[in-house]
Amino acid sequence: MRMSGAQMVVRSLEELGVDTVFGLPGGTVIPLYDSLYDSPIRHILARHEQGAAHGADGYARASGRVGVCLATSGPGATNLVTGIATANLDSVPLVALTGQVATFAIGSDAFQEADILGATLPLVKHSVQVRSAERIPEILKGAFHIAATGRPGPVLVDIPLDVQRELGDYRMPGRVEFPGYHPEAVQDLSLLEEAAAAVRGAERPVIFAGGGIIRGRAWEALARFAQAFQIPVATSLLGKGAFPENHPLSLGMAGMHGRPEANHALTSADLILAVGSRFSDRSTGKRDRFAPLAKVVHLDRDPAEISKNIESELWLVGEATTLLDRLTEALSALRPLPRKGWLKQIQGWKAQYPLPRPQGDGAVHPWQVLQAAFDATDGEALVATEVGQNQMWAALHYPAIHPGRFLTSGGLGTMGYGLPAAMGAAVARPDLPVFCVAGDGSLLMNIQELDTCARYGLPVKVLLLNNSCLGMVRQWQELFYDHRYSQTLYSRDPDFPKLAEALGGTGFSVDRPEEVRPAVDRALATPGPVVVDFRIPRDEKVLPMVPPGVPIDEMILE
Repeated sequence: MRMSGAQMVVRSLEELGVDTVFGLPGGTVIPLYDSLYDSPIRHILARHEQGAAHGADGYARASGRVGVCLATSGPGATNLVTGIATANLDSVPLVALTGQVATFAIGSDAFQEADILGATLPLVKHSVQVRSAERIPEILKGAFHIAATGRPGPVLVDIPLDVQRELGDYRMPGRVEFPGYHPEAVQDLSLLEEAAAAVRGAERPVIFAGGGIIRGRAWEALARFAQAFQIPVATSLLGKGAFPENHPLSLGMAGMHGRPEANHALTSADLILAVGSRFSDRSTGKRDRFAPLAKVVHLDRDPAEISKNIESELWLVGEATTLLDRLTEALSALRPLPRKGWLKQIQGWKAQYPLPRPQGDGAVHPWQVLQAAFDATDGEALVATEVGQNQMWAALHYPAIHPGRFLTSGGLGTMGYGLPAAMGAAVARPDLPVFCVAGDGSLLMNIQELDTCARYGLPVKVLLLNNSCLGMVRQWQELFYDHRYSQTLYSRDPDFPKLAEALGGTGFSVDRPEEVRPAVDRALATPGPVVVDFRIPRDEKVLPMVPPGVPIDEMILE
């Protein structure tokens, strides 16, 4: 079938099962947008390209499918970069389509020209510039294959204007292959028996579950394994929700702002079974003193992660579900050591170190807001967070009991992520209530997407933990820089309820603890986007906290 390159892009997306694209038009993608006009694909018109990228990211995390964003050349494409980098560090399957100046003008400093392939080279899993219209179906099928297989990640496809106008014959290949890229063949079970024996012989084992469990959709295999062998489970920030946090074996999140029982368990363990975790610095604290008594058995999809940050004595490489199931089979023939004493010790830590929950002073505290959100939805909601104190309060005080419903920027720590990610999640999961947990600093970075939520009737409920400052940096300045609050305290705030209303939503403020739950209920009952401005104390800290340069069991608790 003969058609233009732009028509081939849209036809390819339809054939590849894409139902939603997040984007913003511009000069070099007008032909592409003209072709979208007649397509059943839903286009979410963002107010900023960064919002479109984070929206596609939130859609991908919430749905388990590849997210798609679209931008014009030059500043449109460069505005996607933060979203692409966010997806890259968190292993999110994303395809970013960018327009480009015509091929004959590339390199001439043409209007709105930018070398987006060069700019994003370290930030993508793969990138390609299309030079022939007839190659578009093959390139796009390959882009989706690369983005979604193996360790997921973002793929950039740059499409010059003249290629979009060029006519050619449309042919979607039955399959695509890339020399050297065979993720299905990357598997190493050579140390399976040794790994099984190590787990069997451990008296104080801990499973450390990372984001790979979520990306690999391996949460059922993890639950089967942990319960079969009665091994407690700690998670990284991106692993939150990989194991239900209301389960007796759950230790919650570990690391810099991790739960005390998780940090103490990892430090005292004699074996750590890490699954889908890259052992980031935020999880390990001082690396040469991380888990000093433990043998590390690392299970990961990406062999590059083995012994990259923490030395592993044993390892298995492959899909998490396959590895856990094979390890379960190998252990079934063995009788694990009794671990009642270890589980009792963990229960002792839980009782000894409850999370700080200030109350009784007449102020609204973050844990009260998060508890109200959980209770009001029976823990069924999808939560996207901004970055900063709000993110860590949510990680500590909102129990994730379902996988894939806690969305946050882990690796890049992107302020401005939460609202557009919640927007994308609401598109992907209209059956769920959606909260965005935000701080006043982060929310203002992409608050324009509240208008997008209003235009499409997306019921994102923003729980704004407003302390009139850049709270996480302020906390560090208080604790480690002698209270020298350099450029972290705001002398005034916008009127967030009025701002919400100006952008098409609803807003109201809360400053008394008895108003918290009614406010959450009111937000959930109000159609469309809502901003609830919870005024919290400026000096409230995220605790526990592991100071820089110390092991994770040396926490500031109060």
